[in-house]
Amino acid sequence: MVRYSEELIDDIKNSNDIVDIISQYVILKRSGRNFFGLCPFHKEKTPSFSVSPDKQIFHCFGCGVGGNVIHFISKIENLDFKESLEVLAERVGITLPTLDNEVDSKKQLLKEKIYEINKETALYYHETLYKDISKPAQEYVKKRKLDNKTLKDYTIGYAPANSNLYKFLKNKGFTNEEILVSDLVNKMGNNFVDRFKNRLIFPIQDVRNRYIAFGGRVLDNSLPKYINSPENIVYSKARNLYGLNVAKNSKLENLIIVEGYMDVVSLHQRGIENVVASCGTALTEAQGRLLRKYAEKIIISYDSDAAGQAATLRGLEILTNLGCDIRILQMEGAKDPDEYVIKYGNGRFNNLIDKAISLIEFKTKVLKKDLNLSNVNDKIKFLNEIAKLVSTIDNRMEQEVYIDKISREYDISKEAIYAEINKINYSKNQGKKILENNYKKNVIKKKETLPETLLKRENMIIGILLNGKTEVYEQIKNILSPKDLKKEQNKKIMQKLYEEFEKGNSNINNILEIFNDDEEIISILTGIMADDYEIKDDKKAIEDIINNYKKEKLINRKKEIIDSLNNGNIDKQETVNLEKELHDIIIRLAQIK
Repeated sequence: MVRYSEELIDDIKNSNDIVDIISQYVILKRSGRNFFGLCPFHKEKTPSFSVSPDKQIFHCFGCGVGGNVIHFISKIENLDFKESLEVLAERVGITLPTLDNEVDSKKQLLKEKIYEINKETALYYHETLYKDISKPAQEYVKKRKLDNKTLKDYTIGYAPANSNLYKFLKNKGFTNEEILVSDLVNKMGNNFVDRFKNRLIFPIQDVRNRYIAFGGRVLDNSLPKYINSPENIVYSKARNLYGLNVAKNSKLENLIIVEGYMDVVSLHQRGIENVVASCGTALTEAQGRLLRKYAEKIIISYDSDAAGQAATLRGLEILTNLGCDIRILQMEGAKDPDEYVIKYGNGRFNNLIDKAISLIEFKTKVLKKDLNLSNVNDKIKFLNEIAKLVSTIDNRMEQEVYIDKISREYDISKEAIYAEINKINYSKNQGKKILENNYKKNVIKKKETLPETLLKRENMIIGILLNGKTEVYEQIKNILSPKDLKKEQNKKIMQKLYEEFEKGNSNINNILEIFNDDEEIISILTGIMADDYEIKDDKKAIEDIINNYKKEKLINRKKEIIDSLNNGNIDKQETVNLEKELHDIIIRLAQIK
């Protein structure tokens, strides 16, 4: 694994406050000295995800995940340790040194080459758009009413039927290997064939403005309408949003997500700059986190056809789980935002934004569309589904507002809605109890567990050692060896802490980095660091712990001696020796408080 100096890692960590970083992804609320929110790494309704500004760590008491700011970025953005450091270093203007690591250097150099190829390609296609051979594309952008500024803002280009991108890149000095890894050119036999031909080209940039991929649209009605770059060394479609590099600079507090490239550029040209698209894929959780990072309020404006409505529902679930404030834009008279804004102008589109409806209202409308509420059976079905919807709202006041609104609009008594919600909640609670009981019967009994008091004591010892006081270590090491601990992971942690102290390293802030490749130990460490053992006096706490271990050792030895004496298979002298040792143990046990 790539290693930077501890001083540099400390500098990057200290320059990136963990609360600032995590609050870009998770809604955090202060509770005492820490912040809490819903864990982004598993589904939960009650916040168990803790962030400590004092210790600069995070820990989820639900799923056990934990670490420092580097681990968080690594896990949330699916990056390796080095890439996470790069992101955090760039954020605070720290320059990372070049590491002498052959494998890593080759990979990094290749990635940089692909970024260069993509940039050269974007400019090549963009410049081609203005040439005489590009009349079909010029006519198309004119028909779609795209002006020159928009074409330049998004580096929109054209790949003609006789595209010579391969030859262009070779002339720029790129190797065949690099060109093929970029996925802009395919090899067929001995020939190199450009991926994009006779298509309008939409280069995709990441939030750092690097060119990472391309989308190509046909100029007529032929199929497929779009082809896109496949995933490769620099591009993951599930982790990027088209136009976010532009939209993130908007001064508005919300982001609008649309389906297509053309929707983004068309709205942008008409002054609506806070708009992004999901790169030709259904909205993913990683894209949802990106949206949440730059805005809490997300407005979904997908196409009005059945596929668009289905995509809206999928996107709603993802964004709801991430704690976003979601609104759905209702559009009539046009099939997509591009057509609407051209037809009616940005003023009317902005009115649609202001009138965008909530998740519950949208789902209610979708549900009503397929039912005839004058039919008794349909109305009962509607009531049941509405109750399921409203029961998911945790905020009681918000729930009451929706019940009142639905009651008035659909002529259903509030009492009937409340009755159905109560039935649902009862079933949920009963089901939860059954699951918990089954878990206790089938899992907990089978799993070998150590006594809770013993684990707490072991964790407390490690917690005290983590404070980094040499005199504390000296006091503990004379009585306790890592082998004395019962939990295997705790033995490893204690062994490493002892090694660090023996090196004279009392600054053990980087203990999490030492165990970078062991998520289980990182989880245990952050759990220990996040727990409050209410120790007011380190010295007294250590004495109590040591006395407990002394007592346990003496009691175990006492039992061994008594078993030997009762066995009767020992000679007279050994009996005398054991009786004397037993007498000493009894005295020593009496002396331990």
